[in-house]
Amino acid sequence: MKTFPMFLQMRGRRVVIAGGGEQAAQKCRLILKTEVAITILATDLDPELADLHATGRIDWQRGAITPDSFADTALVFVATGCPALDACLHKLAKAAGATVNVVDQPDLCDALTPSIVDRSPVVVAIGTEGSAPVLARQIKTKLETLLEPRLGDLASIAGRLRDRAALRLGPRDRRDLWRWVFNGPVRDTHARGGERKAALMIKQAIDTGTFGDTKTGSVALVDAGPGAKDLITLRGVQRLQEAEVIYYDRLVDPEILELARRDAERVYVGKAPGCHHWPQDKICNVIVSAARQGKRVVRLKCGDPGVFARGREEVDALTAAKISYEIVPGVTSASAASAAIGGFLTERGTCDTLVFATGQSEDPHKSPSWLSTLRPGTRVAVYMGVGAAAKIVDHLTASGQAKFIDVDIVAHAQKPEQITAQCSVDTLLATLEQTGVSNPAILFLTWPLHPVKLAATC
Repeated sequence: MKTFPMFLQMRGRRVVIAGGGEQAAQKCRLILKTEVAITILATDLDPELADLHATGRIDWQRGAITPDSFADTALVFVATGCPALDACLHKLAKAAGATVNVVDQPDLCDALTPSIVDRSPVVVAIGTEGSAPVLARQIKTKLETLLEPRLGDLASIAGRLRDRAALRLGPRDRRDLWRWVFNGPVRDTHARGGERKAALMIKQAIDTGTFGDTKTGSVALVDAGPGAKDLITLRGVQRLQEAEVIYYDRLVDPEILELARRDAERVYVGKAPGCHHWPQDKICNVIVSAARQGKRVVRLKCGDPGVFARGREEVDALTAAKISYEIVPGVTSASAASAAIGGFLTERGTCDTLVFATGQSEDPHKSPSWLSTLRPGTRVAVYMGVGAAAKIVDHLTASGQAKFIDVDIVAHAQKPEQITAQCSVDTLLATLEQTGVSNPAILFLTWPLHPVKLAATC
């Protein structure tokens, strides 16, 4: 980041705006939402600013402007509309040691004005470091639709009751209380106009210590998606932000972990092929142990927890321990890989049967059983298929099926290092060698209903 976002305390402080026209009026409208004293430096005021001065909302100074005019300020806006005059006033303000924003001159700005979503006391500021203000406004528009208009009122109720909660509840219970308030029936009730009822619900929860099932731990098996952090689901992000401990896999992008709470414990339980530092039994045991301690646990898996992720073993362990769990599905790697090559998993007239398979087998000496499913109209998505490529080629060649099969290769789908290639069965091994593809990769083997053989691209 070139700039650091921070909210300034404004109560009882002073803001100076140099300029008396429309630009100055725009900044004045913004700052009037705070509790500062506003001083306008200008020889003349436009009608809007003149009215604010007449009603005592702003102070107007008409005299000579010197560095002293900008002394003891929280912030200075220079907004005369004249670039040369703005530059001169900027120098005077800096001589006084002020923090300055010069309208439309980012190179002269110590502070940049963000786009603001105002649900006071909930305030969201969106900045692009001055590079794309239109984008910031677009993001603001989307956030305006996500946050209900009265959300700030609910936050204010919570603020007034924080001391009451602190007297009656411990730190863990307080965290669970506010999670329940802002993520459940209280917020829904308030959004529908039931402000008084929502307040009573919070007070009752504080006094009784009862606010949903928060006393026992829980586990969420969350799909991290195929790699890119913007392909995790909103529900997955929400569970990450609620989690107290996260157990994550080897292939999970570190940027996805940045979506979690800063104070959440992160435990790497990665398993590399042939080097299982964390055997599955150990993973199951630590998840169960953390949940028994009353913690909210996320088991973060790459891809989809329901596809070749050994989620069944973890769920069986949780069930045996009588611990509640939730499966949060997401974008499976096959979908991401297919999209990466501009295709679809099924296509009318070409492929009406889809098979998910794994290239890893418990018996390395046997050919994969799924090879028998290949027939016209079938596409097989082979997860971690690079290691089984030689067996696939041998089987399809011996069976006479090789000439009917189109092969697409996608490695590291939806990541910057993504590699894609298209070839025939006959050239599969050579293509893997030439492209340097290794797992994680998916091989798509397609036997079209109406074959149109394509020349290999690699």
